Amino acid sequence: VQLQASGGGLVQAGGSLKLSCAASGIILRDNPMGWYRQTPGKERDLVASLTSRGSTNYADSVKGRFAISRDDAKNTVYLQMNSLKPEDTAVYFCNPLWRQSLWGQGTQVTVSS
Repeated sequence: VQLQASGGGLVQAGGSLKLSCAASGIILRDNPMGWYRQTPGKERDLVASLTSRGSTNYADSVKGRFAISRDDAKNTVYLQMNSLKPEDTAVYFCNPLWRQSLWGQGTQVTVSS
């Protein structure tokens, strides 16, 4: 199972980014998926999840601003991030909810004030 997160970058507060999580060795539509983020010295936190049935859940800090989605044809999960805030600055990772290891490199999101 390999997951590659991409799409991060530097954006001003109030801006938007769309992260992608491309997968190989796993069919994403058959697995509950999560987007996580981590800042230095802190634990990795789940910010958004998507079940195989399409149900979504969000951390309170991103609710109403972030949206997780999936393209089954591309076997890719996305995280649309709007109204970004400096506190959203972090490295973002994707992983099946059942796997809490082998995180990959993640993608850096930096929001300037």
